Amino acid sequence: MTPSATARWAWSFPISVNIDADLARRLVAAQFPQWRHLPVSPVAFGGWDNRTFHLGDEMTVRLPSAAPYSLQVEKEHRWLPRLAPLLPLPIPTPLAMGEPAQGYAWHWSVYRWIDGETAKTAHITDLRAFAIALAEFLVALRGIDPADGPGSGQHNFYRGGPLAVYDGEARQAIAALKGQVDTQAATTVWEAALAATWHGSPVWFHGDVAWGNLLVADGDLSAVIDFGTSGVGDPSCDLAITWTFFEGDSREVFRKRIAVDDATWARGRGWTLWKAMITVAGHDANQVEAERQRRVIDEVIADHCRWA
Repeated sequence: MTPSATARWAWSFPISVNIDADLARRLVAAQFPQWRHLPVSPVAFGGWDNRTFHLGDEMTVRLPSAAPYSLQVEKEHRWLPRLAPLLPLPIPTPLAMGEPAQGYAWHWSVYRWIDGETAKTAHITDLRAFAIALAEFLVALRGIDPADGPGSGQHNFYRGGPLAVYDGEARQAIAALKGQVDTQAATTVWEAALAATWHGSPVWFHGDVAWGNLLVADGDLSAVIDFGTSGVGDPSCDLAITWTFFEGDSREVFRKRIAVDDATWARGRGWTLWKAMITVAGHDANQVEAERQRRVIDEVIADHCRWA
């Protein structure tokens, strides 16, 4: 499978197995009998790439929802314990790796539970302070020695690699959205991103910095979770939250504190534009989500006009 095909596949791959609390309970009981007495129940926000369940009060079970996501399990078990001591906020702690069984085909994980609510604006006391804390976390992540870290590949759907991987589907989405967005401006932003070739040394990136992967406690950013698409390479994919979540003063302070060059911002705009466009053009999003992604497209275009 070519990188371009894999990129599209990552966003449209159907869930191919029924993953529920009963399956998680049976897997735990068979492979980790020391925890078989603990109750298993779904978490409030279970995610798409993985299905997550409470295991008692202090652990979670995470089951990849499809084959491509299963590539991330071993990576997280290898690297998260090495990254955690070097970061200013908690990240997931792997406790055990499960084997395929019970009709379930992939490796899976048990993690320590991290308290907190997902980062909806209603949960955040000061969005500016939240933006600063997130920027400082990402700067610290970029500063960790990337030696032997996982490069761009199928495990993270080619995040951290050249944006050209997504060129075909980006242009298809632009054509499909004619009349819905400013396609001429979108093309300009996309081509500017492609031209802003990355020449830097590889650095660590998270790969999916979104509100659902950021936890809040007492109104503040308290943890960063789900490193399944992490790796070492170009960190521009971590800038998407600039336009998908921040605005006004919080956006400006995030831009200042994240401290990347203009070319990285250009690629970040391109990465964000691609993801928003394929979401709308793919017709998988409901009306509310499609409208939200159109606003993201407009914000990215306006940002390009301001800074390019």
